Amino acid sequence: MEVVTTIEELRAALDLRRGKPLGSNKTGKIGFVPTMGFLHDGHASLMERAKRECDTVVLSIFVNPLQFGPNEDFDRYPRDEERDKAIARREGVDFIFMPDVQTMYPQRIRTTVSVSGVTEKLCGASRPGHFDGVATVVSKLFNIVQPDRAYFGMKDAQQVAVVEQMTKDLNMRVTIVPCPTLREADGLAMSSRNVYLSADERKQALVLSQALGFAEKWSAEAGEDSESVIRRVRNHIESAPSAVIDYVELLSYPSLTSTQEWSEAGITDDRMVLALAVKFGKTRLIDNRILPINKAWMNKAEEAGACSGR
Repeated sequence: MEVVTTIEELRAALDLRRGKPLGSNKTGKIGFVPTMGFLHDGHASLMERAKRECDTVVLSIFVNPLQFGPNEDFDRYPRDEERDKAIARREGVDFIFMPDVQTMYPQRIRTTVSVSGVTEKLCGASRPGHFDGVATVVSKLFNIVQPDRAYFGMKDAQQVAVVEQMTKDLNMRVTIVPCPTLREADGLAMSSRNVYLSADERKQALVLSQALGFAEKWSAEAGEDSESVIRRVRNHIESAPSAVIDYVELLSYPSLTSTQEWSEAGITDDRMVLALAVKFGKTRLIDNRILPINKAWMNKAEEAGACSGR
């Protein structure tokens, strides 16, 4: 495993490997796992899959200042470079790209990438500019690494939708590979921010995965609608004394269209995402569950749209 800190060095190393199969059943593909470090088993699962599917695996570790708001936790975001290197080495990563801010942004950046439609809701509504920062840094990293496949965890389903939309719109030659959310034994989604939770907050945070599990059953029950499912999810989360809800929303996926808008032409999603963001103390956690789209809700929306003349 090589640790690389400059763009030029990484490009030169990857040029020597690009398109050259190194395994008996592989095709010379480069797999890429972009992260902000402080790695956990969720990240490890992305690296493991990339290793299975590609000849060369690149892991990036870069805490991107563009995706943090002025009052957010950029300075206190957890970092442990030596631990990260050990995990990457264990998973068979070939290159770790660890640039500093000066390398990624050597001067005031004048070009940013903005993806509309899928960024205005959920975390985009409560964290203005966040997804512009995500799209910009991912675009830069894709240009630097030029991977064949890039691996993202579905814990941040909105981020996956944003990156997929960006690569499609800009005709980027990279396949986005969404990977399942990994959870602790008690159900809490793995996150670098879990380290901030006190023991009591950690215990209370289990209401998130519990609520998502209940919602999968509730969303399929006759007589339920999206509003009642959301209300029941909120009630369960609020049973935890420390929980402060940022949002609980049920949208089609990946277009992130609300049920009230499903009658509009062009909505072809066959899945829904129940997404939530909740603070416990100073720690903001996100989680979600992908569900089959509720045909009864879709039909109801279409009927309402027809009645209103849409």
